[in-house]
Amino acid sequence: MDGISLTEPEEDFQAEETQSYGRVGVTFGDVGTASLKFNISASVDKGEYVQISHPEIGWVLGQIDKVERKSDLSIEKARKLNRGEDVEIDETVEGKINVIGYRDDNGLLRVPGNPFSAGEPVYTAQEKLIREVLGLKESKEGAYIGKLRGHDIKVNMNINTIAQKHLSVLAKTGSGKSYTTGVIIEEMLKNDVTMVILDPHGEYTSLAKPGNPKSSDRFDVRARGYGNKITEFSPNPEINKGARPLKFTFRNMEAKEILQMCDLNKRQSYISSLESARSKLSVKQGPFDITDVIKFLKGNEENESTTLIKALERLKKKKIFAEKGSRMDEIVKKGRTSIINLKGTPPDMQGFIVDKLATSVFELRKRGKIPPLIMFAEEAHNFCPQTGKVECSDIFRTIASEGRKFGLGLGIITQRPAKVDKNVLSQCNTQIILKVTNPNDLKALEKSVEGMTKGMKEEIKRLPVGEAILSGAGLSEPLLVQVRPRETKDGGESIKVI
Repeated sequence: MDGISLTEPEEDFQAEETQSYGRVGVTFGDVGTASLKFNISASVDKGEYVQISHPEIGWVLGQIDKVERKSDLSIEKARKLNRGEDVEIDETVEGKINVIGYRDDNGLLRVPGNPFSAGEPVYTAQEKLIREVLGLKESKEGAYIGKLRGHDIKVNMNINTIAQKHLSVLAKTGSGKSYTTGVIIEEMLKNDVTMVILDPHGEYTSLAKPGNPKSSDRFDVRARGYGNKITEFSPNPEINKGARPLKFTFRNMEAKEILQMCDLNKRQSYISSLESARSKLSVKQGPFDITDVIKFLKGNEENESTTLIKALERLKKKKIFAEKGSRMDEIVKKGRTSIINLKGTPPDMQGFIVDKLATSVFELRKRGKIPPLIMFAEEAHNFCPQTGKVECSDIFRTIASEGRKFGLGLGIITQRPAKVDKNVLSQCNTQIILKVTNPNDLKALEKSVEGMTKGMKEEIKRLPVGEAILSGAGLSEPLLVQVRPRETKDGGESIKVI
């Protein structure tokens, strides 16, 4: 027999099958190599795994992609039923199976090269075969995300692959996007992965605190906090108590960056005034700050930059400048996680801060000055939008296309996939998709996820909270997974009005 068989001999399988693995139907009609139809004789669900014997290979794994009930109930018979008359209805339940394949002698996933036999029995798949064909093996480099839907099989994603080939977590509001991202970050924390988390709403600071996992026994999860591995930074430590100040040095910034932060429409007309003031202050007194520049402009009788002065005064009130700015070697430390808590920071300032941080991280990583890391961006559609442009648009495109060469991974988290720059989203080879219903977002997903079947596209719209489709990261094909409970406290819980 060519290929390999992943089960016991036929007689042993039949003995085991009568106890726990049932026959659910038989193939019929035109039988191919990639898909086949079968008449259903037992209760099965869409998405369930089945196994079919191939005449040359042995057991092959498949997945039910469609289940429907067909009958001879005509309009005339329906009318009789409405009148209360007895009507005989001849019906049958049919299904479609997508063939996943088998593992050859070299461990490679393959699909049969010639058709199955018509009339071949279809069985509920044994967990051993599921594990073998889908490659669901526990490893030290694995991130435990949850369990395969309908099975007691842990699903692990390769951490190195996630970091090297970028990750996206996509879902509509309230579908568990931030919760699932928290699960991934917990796994990264366990493995001492260096991380920077761009957190617009302060949702991820709760990773420091132990949670109260539900259904923890089934998933083998215990409450745990990671405060000893996390450092929180914020431009607004007054609002975000306990965070270390995130500050920038005014004199180290370019004039165009300062004017960009001031949101002045005619920036070019103010550049000469600002550069002149900075240059003269540097020669006159050496180190200077934003207060010195404002005083200089006010005291210069030849200068009439009233608008510039007012803009700089507004910028000063945001308190993001200090004599000594935050050091990147403090923000990025090997084996530690830094949360950049932007809660309370205006959106325009968030874009500037993210641009400066991401650019510094990329440049320092290129020169090997900081350790390899992964940077997560929550609400990523605000930092790298598909239409329009913000301060950090360019650096996100650069990291998405070039970051993997230098050991800089990117995690894109968004509730609006269609609003994320396609140049960025298309570079994320690992996807975790929760419930999505917006038609534009669904189209964006179809273009970005490889191996997505038509059945799974429909499934995305009906996914319950807590279930996700996983693709990439060493997985042979997209999988439906029940996300495990969080070990830490969930910081993204909805606020109750009543």
